[in-house]
Amino acid sequence: MAHRILIVDDEGHIREVIRVALKKAGMDVIEARDGKEALARFAADRPDLIVLDVGMPEFDGLDVCREIRKGSDVPILFLSARDEEIDRVLGLEIGGDDYVTKPFSPRELVARVNVILRRLSPRNGEAKAGPSALAQGGLLIDPEQHVASFAGTPLKLTAIEFGILRAFLTRPTSVFNREQLMRAAYQLNIQVSDRTIDSHIRNIRAKLAALSCDNVIETIHGVGFKLGRCEKEA
Repeated sequence: MAHRILIVDDEGHIREVIRVALKKAGMDVIEARDGKEALARFAADRPDLIVLDVGMPEFDGLDVCREIRKGSDVPILFLSARDEEIDRVLGLEIGGDDYVTKPFSPRELVARVNVILRRLSPRNGEAKAGPSALAQGGLLIDPEQHVASFAGTPLKLTAIEFGILRAFLTRPTSVFNREQLMRAAYQLNIQVSDRTIDSHIRNIRAKLAALSCDNVIETIHGVGFKLGRCEKEA
C-alpha cells in the first residue's frame, strides 16, 4: 500500500513541486494551505508523514507540530525559507524528524522522506524477538521490523528516538558522546546542536518513565550517555 503524505504549505507552487515529486515516487498525496486546514486534514486522513512548512501566517508549522505531538508521533519533515540554527533546533526539539531548507531539490526531499519512512516503527506494533532483535532488561527493539517495546508494551517512538535507542542497544556497555548520537540519529547530514540531542534523550526517558522505567539512559557527566539497566522499578 502506498504511503500517504500530507503536504502543508501556503504557497501553491511549492505544494505542486512536492506533489509531483512524491507521486512520481509512488506515494499518495493530500494537501493543506494553512495550519488550521493541516490539523483538519490530519485528523480526517491520518497520513503516514507530514511535509510541513514552518513559515505560514497566523498558525505556523511549529504550532501545528505542537498540536499534533499532543497525541501522535507521526513523522514530520519541516520546510523553511530560513536556515537559521534556532529554527532547526526548535523544530527538531518539539518533535520534528528532519529539516529541509528552501529552495530545495525535489529529489533530496523525496530521499529524506524515504529515509524517515524506512525508519518508522509501525503504529501499535509490538517488537518480537526475531534474529535482528536487540534487548536489555525489559527494552526490546527490532531494527529490521522497526518495532520497539518495554516489558511487552509497544513503544511509540519517533524515527530519531528509535535511532538513538538502536545505537545504545547495539553497543550496550559503551558511553556515547553527543556527536556520536547525532550521527546515529540523523543519518542525513543535518547539523543540530547538543541541546537537541538532550531534548530527544529527555523524551525517551519520559516515555519509559511512563512505563515505570527510570533507568533507560544514564548520564555520564562530562562525557555523554550510556544505556541503563532498562528495568521496571519495583
